[in-house]
Amino acid sequence: MSERYGIKAYWGHRPEPADECARRAETFFRLLGECHSDFTQWYEKGNSAREALQLGFEPTRETFQRFFGREKYQILDDGFAFGAWTGHVEQGKGGGVTLSCGSAAEFAPNYLWLSLPKEALGQERVVTGPVVSGAMRAIAVAWEPEWAVATADGLWDELSGGSRLGCFVGWMTYFSRERGEVPALPAPVHVEPVGDKGTLVTLTSERLTPSNPEHVALAWRIQKLLEERGLFRLMVHPSARPKV
Repeated sequence: MSERYGIKAYWGHRPEPADECARRAETFFRLLGECHSDFTQWYEKGNSAREALQLGFEPTRETFQRFFGREKYQILDDGFAFGAWTGHVEQGKGGGVTLSCGSAAEFAPNYLWLSLPKEALGQERVVTGPVVSGAMRAIAVAWEPEWAVATADGLWDELSGGSRLGCFVGWMTYFSRERGEVPALPAPVHVEPVGDKGTLVTLTSERLTPSNPEHVALAWRIQKLLEERGLFRLMVHPSARPKV
């Protein structure tokens, strides 16, 4: 069975109005579309694929301002939530975006999740080093997250240890400047700046897989080095979590 790959990005409480969230969304979808043609056509999510395919939209600032003005995309009085799909109906149904932005909440960070195709042909097209690193950069530039990870589900389970957010590496891991300086890391790991936003760490040029023991061992080794530098602070401090 093919592993599902995706990108998850998180940033702390950041209250922003609809117009600013719309500006960021437009930038993100534009840059993502430059990474691969699969990310140039988008549909709002519906109750079925048939319904969603009637909900195509152009990802412009004006479009997102209109979306965020709707009650269905508002999180009470604290931010916005939105989902979109690439419209690929075959097998794993292509890719999708789920985001929550503009929230001031202390106990639940804002986030963007980009799911990548699970079907073999989709993975061959999209789950490649250049496309995924481009998507990571698009997220970093548009949303300025604190931390982001691109990985397979199996590696997420393997490396996260069931802990809260911000404490493990993936195939690619992004750290904002506020998280601290990323040290030089041993080959084959590649470390590169993302403008003035932060740093992208790529463990291997080929797709990192949970079925490869060498890949898993490399991930654990790099994770330990970065933990020692204090880069894996929790996204949500225990004191900020709601008492239940």
